[in-house]
Parts: sequence; C-alpha cells; structure tokens
Amino acid sequence: MTTALTASPAHAAVSCDVAYSTNDWQGGFTASVTIKNLGDPLDGWTLGFDFPTATQKLVQGWSATWSQSGTAVTAKSMDWNGKLATGASTSIGFNGSWSGSNPKPTSFTINGVTCGGGPGNQAPAVKLTKPVAGASFTAPATVEIAADASDSDGTVAKVEFYNGTTLLGADTSAPYSHDWTGVPAGDYSITAKATDDKGLTKTSDPVGISVKADAAPAVVVTPATLAVPEGDAATLSVKLSKAPAANVTVATARTSGDADLTVGTGASLTFTPANWDTAQTVQIKAAEDADTTSGSAEFTATATGHTAGKASATEVDNDTPGGDNEYIKRFTTMYNKLKDPANGYFSPEGVPYHSVETFLVEAPDHGHETTSEAYSYYLWLEAAYGKVTGDWSKFNAAWASMEKYIIPATADQPTNSFYNPSKPATYAGEWDDIKQYPSKLDGGVSVGVDPIANELKTAYGTSDVYGMHWLLDVDNTYGFGRCGDGTTRPAYINTYQRGPEESVFETVPQPSCDTFKHGGKNGYLDLFTGDSSYAKQWKYTNAPDADARAVQVAYWAHTWAKEQGKESQVASSVAKAAKMGDYLRYAMYDKYFKKQGCTSTSCPAGTGKDSSAYLLSWYYAWGGAIDTSAGWAWRIGSSHNHSGYQNPMAAWVLSSVDALKPKGATAVQDWDKSLDRQLEFYRWLQSSEGAIAGGATNSWQGHYAAPPSNLPTFYGMAYDWQPVYHDPPSNQWFGFQAWSMERVAELYYATGNADAKVVLDKWVKWATDNTTINADGTYQIPSTLVWTGQPDTWNPSSPGSNAGLHVSIRDYTTDVGVAGSYAKVLMYYAAKSGDTKARDVAKGLLDGMWKNNQDAKGVSTTETKADYNRLDDPVYVPAGWTGKMPNGDVIDSNSTFLSIRSFYKNDPDWPKVDAYLKGTGPAPTFTFHRFWAQVDVAVALAEYGRLFP
Repeated sequence: MTTALTASPAHAAVSCDVAYSTNDWQGGFTASVTIKNLGDPLDGWTLGFDFPTATQKLVQGWSATWSQSGTAVTAKSMDWNGKLATGASTSIGFNGSWSGSNPKPTSFTINGVTCGGGPGNQAPAVKLTKPVAGASFTAPATVEIAADASDSDGTVAKVEFYNGTTLLGADTSAPYSHDWTGVPAGDYSITAKATDDKGLTKTSDPVGISVKADAAPAVVVTPATLAVPEGDAATLSVKLSKAPAANVTVATARTSGDADLTVGTGASLTFTPANWDTAQTVQIKAAEDADTTSGSAEFTATATGHTAGKASATEVDNDTPGGDNEYIKRFTTMYNKLKDPANGYFSPEGVPYHSVETFLVEAPDHGHETTSEAYSYYLWLEAAYGKVTGDWSKFNAAWASMEKYIIPATADQPTNSFYNPSKPATYAGEWDDIKQYPSKLDGGVSVGVDPIANELKTAYGTSDVYGMHWLLDVDNTYGFGRCGDGTTRPAYINTYQRGPEESVFETVPQPSCDTFKHGGKNGYLDLFTGDSSYAKQWKYTNAPDADARAVQVAYWAHTWAKEQGKESQVASSVAKAAKMGDYLRYAMYDKYFKKQGCTSTSCPAGTGKDSSAYLLSWYYAWGGAIDTSAGWAWRIGSSHNHSGYQNPMAAWVLSSVDALKPKGATAVQDWDKSLDRQLEFYRWLQSSEGAIAGGATNSWQGHYAAPPSNLPTFYGMAYDWQPVYHDPPSNQWFGFQAWSMERVAELYYATGNADAKVVLDKWVKWATDNTTINADGTYQIPSTLVWTGQPDTWNPSSPGSNAGLHVSIRDYTTDVGVAGSYAKVLMYYAAKSGDTKARDVAKGLLDGMWKNNQDAKGVSTTETKADYNRLDDPVYVPAGWTGKMPNGDVIDSNSTFLSIRSFYKNDPDWPKVDAYLKGTGPAPTFTFHRFWAQVDVAVALAEYGRLFP
C-alpha cells in the first residue's frame, strides 16, 4: 500500500509518497524504495522508517547514505538525486538480513514529515496474451496485441505496448489491447508496461514475433549496393524468387541518378522454369569523364507479374588523387563481394557474421555468432567506402546497426538506476583450476569506489552503459532468444566465465539475460558464482579493443568526410563514438576498483583514479536484476592488461580531436594520460628483438595473490607473459602483434608521435626480417611466437634495455587476415617515415594475396583444424548439477563440447569432422572467410591506394 498525506500546517510544503517492496529469501532480502515528491520542490531529503522487528538489519544500501540505529533506519540523499521537483521520483534500495520474519515497515517520513503508513505500493501485474511467442505474420502485417493487467492494492491506470523501446500505443481500460498496423518485415520484441494509480510500473516478459516479406514472385538483385570504378564496370547478380510457370524476361535499366552509370551487357535476361534460381549477370558501367564527383544511380530490374528488384551503384571516381589506383579498384572488388548477400557475410537483419562458414570454433564457438570485433570492422569497411565514393550513408547505417543489435538498449539493462558507485560489485575470485568454480561471492573483501559513474550520468542523462557486448548468437542457433523468449534474434549470449584455463572447448554457453528458463534451477548462474540464492539477472561483457577500434575508425570517417566537405553527414555517428569512448574508460580500472599494486585481497580499495591503470584491460562488465523492483546493479573493470588490446590511436583521438572529445568531466584528461601510459607499456614490453610481450596484471591469478618476487613490475602491476588466458597462451599469436602495432602506426602517421616511432622502428625491422615474399607472390609471415625471459622493471625516467626478454618464431603462416593487418602497419609506418622496405613488403603481401588467394567470396587460404580433436573435450560441470540447453541437450558432469551443441551434427561439414573424431579420416581442412579478415585485406587495399597514389 502507498499513502500520500499532506503534512501539518507548519510543514505544508512537504508532501510525499513512498513505495516499499522486497524480494525475500531465507535470512536475507533486497528492498526497493521509490520516493515521490508530491509537495514543493525538495533540495535534499532524508527518508526515515522503523523496522518492525529487532532482527531486521540493514546490510548495504545504494543511491543514498544509509544508516541504522536500533530499529530506526535513515537514508540521506546523494548530491545527484537530492533535488526532486514536484511530481518527481527517485529510486533507492538496500540489502538486508532477517530471522523469524521480515514484515514491511508501517510508516515512512521525508525530512521528518510522515508520508504514509503501510508496506508501500505494490507493483501491478501484467502479462501479454497476444500474440504468442514465435508467431509469424506476413508484411504489411496487422498484429493484435493484448495483455492482462491487475493491481493488488489499487487500480491499473494504463497499459502501454512497446516494440523494443518504441511506444506503439496505450489503453486505459480492460481488456487492454492495441492493433499494430502496417508492420514491415522483420523480427520484433513486444512488451506491455502497466502503470498503477500511484505511478508504479511493471513491464511484462517480452514476446518475440517475426513478420515475413510478402511471398509474391519477385526479381532478386544482389548486391544492393555496388561500387563501380570510373572507366570500368562491375556486375549485379539477377535471379527470380520462385519458379515461374513459363519463361520470364527481366529488363534492367537505370531509373534515377547519374547518367554516367549505365547498363552494359545483360539489359535483357530470360529465365525459364528450369533456371529461374541460377543467377545471371548485369554489367554496370561507369563512363570516363573529367569531373571529380563520385556519382550514384539506381537500377531497377523488372518482369511482368513480379516485384521489381533494385540496386544502387556508386562510381569510384579516378580523377581525384589515387582514384585510378589499382589498389582502389581491388578494394571495390572486395567491397562488392562482401556486400553481395549471395556470399553470406551478413544475416537477413544486416548483422555481420563472424564468418561465412558455420563450423568454426575459435573464440566464438560458432561461425554464425558475431562479435563486437566484427562490428568494429564493419565500420572500417564502410569508412573506407565513404572515402573512395563520398557516400557516407553506409557508414551511418553500420553504426545504426551496431547500436540496434549489439549495444544493449535501456530495455536490455533495465535496473542500472539502482547502481551504487560506492559499492560497484561483490568480490569473487578467479581461479586457474576450472574445478574451483563456482567461485564464492565474498562480501568481506573490500571494493573500491567507481569514480566515473556519476559524471557519466550527468553527461548523458542516463544510467545506461553505452558499450558493445562482445558476443551475439545472430541466428539464435542456441535458442535462448531475448530474455528467454526463445525466438528473438540476434540474441545476447556469453561463453567464457571460468578462469584462464577455460578454453573455448570447455565453455558452457549461456544467455546474457538469465531468466532461469534454460539451464538448471538457477539458470546458468550457479556454474560460475557461488551464492546462497540467485536472482534472475542480465549481464554484459565489453571487449575494449573493439570499442576502441570503433572510435579509431570514427576518426577516419570524420577526417575523410571533412576533406570532402561532408563532415555534417557523419557528425551524429562521430558524436556517438565519443560517447562510447567515455564509457570505455571502465576498461582502465581494476576489476574491483582496488588500488594499483595490489598483492592480497586485503589491499586498499581505490578511492578515485588511484584504481586506474590507464590501460585498456581485457574487459569491463555490467549487470543487474531483471526485476525492476529488486533494485540492484553492478559494474566491474578488469585487472588484466594485454599488449594486444592497447589502442593509443583511440586515446589520442579521444583526448585531442574536438569532434571526438567525450562529455565526461574528466574523460579528456584520462585519455591524455592513457595515451602516454599505453606507449610506456609498449616500451616496457618490447623484447630485444622487437616483438611486444604479453602484459601485466593487478590481480595475480585473478584473486589478488602475491606474485612471484622475481617478476618485474609496471606501475605496481606484475609482468604476465600470458595475460588473461592460457589455453592456448594468449600472446603466442602474431595477429595480436599486427593488430596492436597497426594502431601505433596510425598514431605515428597521424601525429608523428616520437615515442610511437621508437617502438615501430624496432618492431618493423624484426617483423620484416622474418617475412618472406617469393617471386611468384607466395609469402609467409610469423605465426606462433615463443617467449623467454622477462622485461626490466619499468623506470619511466630511464627505461631498461630488456636484454633478458626474447622472442623466437616457432612456425609461419599464410593467414590472409593477419597479413592484411600487418600490411597496414607497414604502410602507415612507411608513409610517415619514408621506409621503402616497409612499403615494399606491404605491397608484396597485398599483391601476393591478390594473385594467389582470391576466390568468389574474397580471399582465403586452406586451414587444417587439428585442434578439432578437442570437440570431444569434457566440459566441467560440478557433480550433481543438471540442466538442459534450449534444444534439450543435457548439461551434467558427463557433458562435452559437442554433447551440449548437438546442432553441429546437422552442419554440412560434420561428416569430415566426425570421421576425424572417429579416427577414420584426416584432420579436416576448411577455407574460412572470417569477416574481420576480409575487411582487413579490403581496407589495406584502399589505404595502400590512398597512401601511395
């Protein structure tokens, strides 16, 4: 019950309403308290109430300064929520303990004035009754939405219906319903939100539906966008959507746009009942002219009785510097292959897959998952396209797709308002032995203060975190759906959770929104953390290198669009990149905001920036309760810093480029310091030969153990040659060298930074000395690195020579993605320094790939997957724990990687993998097309053409 009583005449300005609800378990509870100001504006408030029994105790609270004396409890406002306008509300809460019983308080006061007597208003109940989960409609659809809603201690004022976060309509009387009309094709998540007569709300579980395109016969044209080099041609593919009864003639013509773009061959094509689904080609030509404008045109393919197909072609002008460069033409070829739906790089929703192929187990455990890494590369692809064509709509569309699908929306992180920056999270140790999981939560270990949460909320007016989650199940292969609805795709998922020895072959996939619908009795939560009870919750993990790459790419989009006089066209996306960079600072902090130099769980908690390493750690993460009345949320950084994740280019951008400076009060100075610290980190980790060693940690073994006394340190952190994960060792892959040094080389190219040059001079010599390019264009580059020794303890005023730190190369590779990234390092370095060897090696790699590694989908090389013998590896599940995957696969102590992923046995590549596992066939070979790798090569081609026109 909620009551609102006006105070006595002496205090007539104060009138208030308090809603109090709890989520109880044996011996403990979480209380959610909503204060609503019904009187004059308040500038600071103090809530007071009495526990009905002496056994009820306040344990910890958030969003207020809480205290208890006897049974009396008070909560004083914080500086950010003390001002309450008339009609405004604020939500606070606390965790408590009890024995015997846990009755609710009967009276509440604000600033000494009684607000009411009783347990507080109870939230209404609401449930969608129409449509049913998984329902399918045909576009343009009319979807009937209906909900049941009730309120146990009052009345329902209204029910609102949402698609995601978009309000569709509302109804103020039962039966509550809304007809959503004209719905286009797509996948949708529908919820109903009920509001009671006191203003308290409750949102229903989501229901996922799909709306399919009209099945009328259609002409199918791919790709939807085509880049055409001036004075040259490119091709569209045309076919029909269904078999015709008789021959069909398809005519293709330009229907609008630049007259320099015309149809060459294929203007009229005939399809028969036998060949209707075999693609034929239409040639689009771009005339040679003297202007410097990249024109665009729309082409339409029509046939009687069929819906027309359309494609947009954009000329790549060769009258600008470098425009007629062979490498720009190669980029357009790669771009067209990547954007051709027939090649399978993107899902129907337009989300880039990790790879075209589905049977791929590496970091993602399925090829048709995607990562924040892939999205950051999607931005790279479209930024390069904008540079060569002047068309920035594709870059903006890529950012919009990223924001829609892999940056959690408000509905995906609903209880952030309960986050308490003074107590960010409860400690749980990490362990080398996976059998030490679940890891017990330990409230006795001190946790530091989160110093940036309030300034982020002030800057952006929201408690939401603006960062990418690292992993999406794009096709909903596992079947979790969104928050357990089973159907909505793409779906947020996670895998790694159990220490550095947990390889991908030992992971248990789980939904990011765990509603206990799948898994065991507590969903998947009790496989990872040990607690006395579990609440349904959401949680996300950010991969900082991907967000930093998005910022890095936004800089180039801004720079190139500005050169074209089109800066305003990307301004909105660039501003969002700056915002992303603001939240990316969470990656600078120790996992539990402990001070740097921590060597035991009793080490001091941070009180501000003293818990920041000013490096990009392996992740940051955030989560909270699904139930908005439960009232808790958490955030953590990471204590482990890997050289391969650093991005000094992004740090420079966020601290020095006006259009990309974040709004957070201390963000610019943080990134300025991070720029210097990252460059120092490289110097500290650079081996005698030139390669960059692993990294450092502020939490040895993940539980603040004392590191070996002989380990060197970097600003108090201990050297770790294999930070974060050990199976396989995290810094043996040459790709991390190429990825990381590319960012250093971009910084050097853009700014001439002398510290970056010192690192690059040594690294480039080592890398090129160990690269072979043969006369026929075949090449080999380093692959697996072996580390011995260790660096000197860092002394910024007198860096050591690291005479005892060495790298050797175990084997070599022809990997196309790593070669593309490596080529970019060399070309940025060469363009600034004039180093002709670096330029020539970059050119040799690109030319060699173009000559020897092209295929219909892009570039590739054959890979032997001997590590697939681990597909039968046991997945550790504690004895007695049982559960099920959404498809019914049993999870227990006998589980293996494959047993909880039985869908792999339906994959077209399963027979050759199965033969290998049975010992009747060789290690399987694949020709993979990883999205990031294709984009790295495509962008390298475009950038070589720009840098060396």
